[in-house]
Amino acid sequence: MSDKNPYSSSDPTMNVPVTTGAAGAIMSPYLNFNPAYLGPNAADSQFIFPEGAARTRGRLELSFSQIGGSVFLGAAVGGVNGFYRGVQDVQARQLVGANRRTQMLNFITKGGASTAQTLGVVALMYSVFGVVFSWGRGVDDELNTVAAGTSTGFLYKSSGGLKPCLRGGAFGLGLSLIYVLFTSDKIKSVWRGR
Repeated sequence: MSDKNPYSSSDPTMNVPVTTGAAGAIMSPYLNFNPAYLGPNAADSQFIFPEGAARTRGRLELSFSQIGGSVFLGAAVGGVNGFYRGVQDVQARQLVGANRRTQMLNFITKGGASTAQTLGVVALMYSVFGVVFSWGRGVDDELNTVAAGTSTGFLYKSSGGLKPCLRGGAFGLGLSLIYVLFTSDKIKSVWRGR
């Protein structure tokens, strides 16, 4: 076996000439394709989209990351809360050694799993409502976000009766309105116009 790297820069087969096109753009030596043919916005687009397709991800595609992110956030928050409650419990019961470690792990994992499940279910309901409203109305705008948040609050607390259901809907409405206020380009442009 030789000590020479077969893929080093000294290998003559690795020296591929790079040519420039008429506009001075670098042409790919492997594809023999000049990217200038794509037009002036070719450098902006990183992906190829089918003709007539939107250049942004839709509500359904975004729902997967929202649900997953909510589960991970819930696990982190629940784990920290479980750690705090576990420290209080083991100190109150004066546990030591393996019993202390086991009890701490129980509190952390149960707290993380419980909160992750709760936030995951809420995110799933919100995403389903958002996708249904977007498909039903044929447009994806701020109204769908507010309606999905309100509907999620209503549905999540619906098993507790009318008053908790109304409180849940009001909480969902408030939370979705705050989200829309901070993220909506339309609202930001209205505020800038003043």
